[in-house]
Amino acid sequence: MNPPSQDTLDTARSVAKAAEAGYGRTADRVPNEATALALQDTLLTPRFYTTDFAAIDRLNVEPIREEWEKLMAEFEADNNDEHFQRPPDMRGDCSKLPEGLYQEFREFLISSCTSEFSGCVLYAEIKKRVKNPDMKRLFGYMARDESRHAGFINQWLKDFGIGVDLGFLTKAKKVTYFKPKYIYYATYLSEKIGYARYIAIYRQIEKHPELRFHPIFLWFEKWCNDEFRHGEAFALIMRANPDLLRGLNLYWIRFFQLAVFATMFVRDHSRPEMHKALGLNPADYDQRVFHITSEICKQVFPVTLRYDTPEFLKGLQALRVIQESVDRAKEAGGIGSLLRRGGLALQAAWVFGRLYLQPVHRQPLPEQARLAPSW
Repeated sequence: MNPPSQDTLDTARSVAKAAEAGYGRTADRVPNEATALALQDTLLTPRFYTTDFAAIDRLNVEPIREEWEKLMAEFEADNNDEHFQRPPDMRGDCSKLPEGLYQEFREFLISSCTSEFSGCVLYAEIKKRVKNPDMKRLFGYMARDESRHAGFINQWLKDFGIGVDLGFLTKAKKVTYFKPKYIYYATYLSEKIGYARYIAIYRQIEKHPELRFHPIFLWFEKWCNDEFRHGEAFALIMRANPDLLRGLNLYWIRFFQLAVFATMFVRDHSRPEMHKALGLNPADYDQRVFHITSEICKQVFPVTLRYDTPEFLKGLQALRVIQESVDRAKEAGGIGSLLRRGGLALQAAWVFGRLYLQPVHRQPLPEQARLAPSW
């Protein structure tokens, strides 16, 4: 793949400047610890993406024009305009948390900031590259929201001295090419599962306020509604272009659902102290999130996963054990480590393949494409 263009880098840097919200210039320098974590490229870490902008420019939303305009009106109203502010005297220094909880929560915030910023950069670049007025409007609004989210998370990280250097990230982070349809499937799922994750945590804190070990959880309810709205945009794009939802594309839809669920399961089980502090069992929490996400996905996907079968859970557990072995092999280093990791990658591919071939639910698409965040 070719390296990102100068236009792409310029767009990313301007977005980084906005997201930093006045935290100072980012010069060429050695990244701090948080930025080094954000730079990692693994199966479990967020990535930066580019795509075929001309194909996005050709998208037509006329078949769902009425619903589209209602959604654009919601974006324009920007009900969360003042939500992502915090009182000047509120700080979220979590460096005094127990060591295990601190490390896991820090990684959670860094990963979340990187993911939001990744979306921000991609959406800003799409807006810049396309002429289609519908796409310009949509991706302009979405870049605005993701910039706000990334900057907000970074505020809390800066409270304990490990803010992500977003400007450095735009220069050094590897960029991955994704076909537009992969962007639609993967981003729809990431936005909807993001909603499900945030609302599940918020409902837990709502019932048990004594478990809220950091102030950022106070923002999760309205925050997840942004995620939900973003997913609605991709749902409408896919419903307006039904070829994306039939034929061989059904196999891609299954693949991305499984990839997103498996990644979440493995990642969540690497944060036992964080879930314990929230009073959540990772497996039970993931099943709740899978349920919410799968119910939402019925608005646009003709196939959804049977996520609650013993066979499915057994496969996810196997992937978790393999990932733990990979992490240990990385720590060991050396030639033996490389060989060991290669063998583990083959094992993971075998387990993933068996999960992929399990039966799925099939359902007709509802007449109404839009959903409300009612969970």
